Amino acid sequence: MLTLIRKRDDRVVPFNETKITNAIFKAAQSVGGEDRQTAMEVTLDVIKELKKQPDDHIFTVEEVQDTVEKILIEKGHAKTAKAYILYREKRSRVREGRTELMDTVAEILKETSRDNANVGNSPSAKVLQISEAASKNYYLKRVLPSDESAAHLEGDLYIHDLSWYGKTFTCLQIPLDHLLREGFNNGHGYIRPPKGIKTAAALAAIILQSNQNDMHGGQSFAYFDRDMGVYAAKEFDRQIKQIKADLEALGFTADDRKIHELALAHTEEEVFQAMEGFIYNLNTMHSRAGAQVPFSSINFGTDTSWSGRMVTEQFLRAYEKGLGKGETPLFPNACFKVKDGVNYDPEDPNYDLFMLSMKVACKRLFPNFSFQDSSFNAPYRDEEVAYMGCRTRVMSNINGPEVTNGRGNLSFSTINLPRLAIKAEKNLSVFWQSLDDMMDLAVKQLLTRYDIQKSLKVKDFPFLMGQHLYVDSEDLKPNDPVEKAIRNGTLSIGFIGLAECLRALMGKHHGESDSAQAMGLSIVSHMRQRCDEATQKYHLNFSLLATPAEQLSGKFTKLDVERFGVIPGVTDKEWYTNSFHIPVEFEIDALKKIALEGPYHKYCNAGHISYVELPSAPNSNLEAFETLVRAMYDSDMGYAAVNFPVDICKDCGFNGVIESSTCPKCGGINISRVRRITGYLSTLDNFNDSKLAEAKARRIHMKLPPVMKAEQ
Repeated sequence: MLTLIRKRDDRVVPFNETKITNAIFKAAQSVGGEDRQTAMEVTLDVIKELKKQPDDHIFTVEEVQDTVEKILIEKGHAKTAKAYILYREKRSRVREGRTELMDTVAEILKETSRDNANVGNSPSAKVLQISEAASKNYYLKRVLPSDESAAHLEGDLYIHDLSWYGKTFTCLQIPLDHLLREGFNNGHGYIRPPKGIKTAAALAAIILQSNQNDMHGGQSFAYFDRDMGVYAAKEFDRQIKQIKADLEALGFTADDRKIHELALAHTEEEVFQAMEGFIYNLNTMHSRAGAQVPFSSINFGTDTSWSGRMVTEQFLRAYEKGLGKGETPLFPNACFKVKDGVNYDPEDPNYDLFMLSMKVACKRLFPNFSFQDSSFNAPYRDEEVAYMGCRTRVMSNINGPEVTNGRGNLSFSTINLPRLAIKAEKNLSVFWQSLDDMMDLAVKQLLTRYDIQKSLKVKDFPFLMGQHLYVDSEDLKPNDPVEKAIRNGTLSIGFIGLAECLRALMGKHHGESDSAQAMGLSIVSHMRQRCDEATQKYHLNFSLLATPAEQLSGKFTKLDVERFGVIPGVTDKEWYTNSFHIPVEFEIDALKKIALEGPYHKYCNAGHISYVELPSAPNSNLEAFETLVRAMYDSDMGYAAVNFPVDICKDCGFNGVIESSTCPKCGGINISRVRRITGYLSTLDNFNDSKLAEAKARRIHMKLPPVMKAEQ
């Protein structure tokens, strides 16, 4: 008797022939049919076919659906059969998605993913990652066109921040001057403009936190010294008034020069305290429902006013001092702007600040250095190019002013270069065609995403758009779409693994061969050309990104090992090399590495960064550090940094290279090991497995005298 059926979860439930009729009828309706009687007749034929099996046979759902397809085709209902098959496939994808999602949730509940080294293992972090997993599943199964979804799942193309796909944008250079001057509302009431430096610094941290809740990427200030210098000057005026009032109340007098000196000293102390508080806030003030601190960056170093110089100096001194026990601050990403005529040469007015910035970087890894005189930044010397986060750069604009403030990246996707080379099997014609095809798909995918993003409304971004942070958002009303503003942003195509790509194509990477270097430059310049062509064709700001390879560094490699096996020099590590970098495990001199990577910066107009590795903090070797920074400047780099281990005992504050598992001073085991992960800092215990493996493989590019004695 046909009375029972076995479900996919192995439950046995009563057989209901009406469900077959309903499914057939819905399939027929989808292709224009409206005759339920025919659906009932087909159902009877299905049941007759099923009854050919022994009475004790319990059919599975899959067996019944196979029979439905067979009968529909045999009875001449080809269109209905096709619709039924498509519906069945869709339902299958939904079920698979649910299963995958539940498995992902189970893993997150054990421990949060380490794809993002800025997200901890707190309850709020788990909830955030569960919601992100659900969102990602939804977009892949319900929103993305099948070719774009397949490219992401199969590892040809990676859609970054997929869980935020249709709800927000990546990053922004926030117009700090505007918000502090006019005041702002972050949802719970109006914040008046500050009157002093401490309040201004506290509000600056709140602004970064508030906008992080509207966006998934980096939040940055392009002119931190200039914008905060206004409030250092106000603080000085307040100190003058206060000193005079105090003297008058006490019946004393003093000449203006002494009052000026005292007020300046008090102002300097207030600015230091304000900068220290700002740093403390950005390392403790959480966003995204408490899951992480904001991805904050600040750019500074070129304001030559006394107040702007004071902000730069006191920020650097506060950063050098570190957190409460001397720990290295992880945020903000500090970006010192290097500019000839302003701070590069001894006769320049801010040269002392440039020297101080290098001294601090010798101890704390930050600041990084952005070079305003590089061939691609020099055209904007008056505006000044600012960087943020891992490497992001936003400047040219086909739809409006070429400015830094009030603009950011909307979204980006990364191409798996090694896979294209592996599949080409050393046939360059095949490779170039495959690269063009993948560039076409990347452009198409970004346009698909942009079409969703542009329809979002101002009210969806209460701080970002409601407070008019984005260029051209000033006249938009709450129910207006945001397209007028976001067309000023950028859509970026990234790439990963140029070194492994060259190995697969030519047998050597660009650190090993001049011809490989020439090929590498040809590949990257061609990708940039295709971005420029898309900009003109679609009148949107397409740009090329040297992708930060954090969560992606191991994902592409794992997929390619499964598909192609272990290929020496290509898939034989746990990671692909970051963007255009020379592989971290390759032995190479620092100056040669700089010279080889420098030419790639000009093509990657969406962002770039290069590093060299030192064995330890070069605290007593500022000359060597300065040699590296000036070599980066001379090699036409836009943004660069120097890496070395920073180990700190969190119990006693001992600071240096701690090679054992215990502190050499107090014997404690609470050791923080700070490293640069892609462009920002994190601790090794927050690195994912592929980045841990990559960090262990890093080779030293410049030898220094014996490891410096650890400092307290």
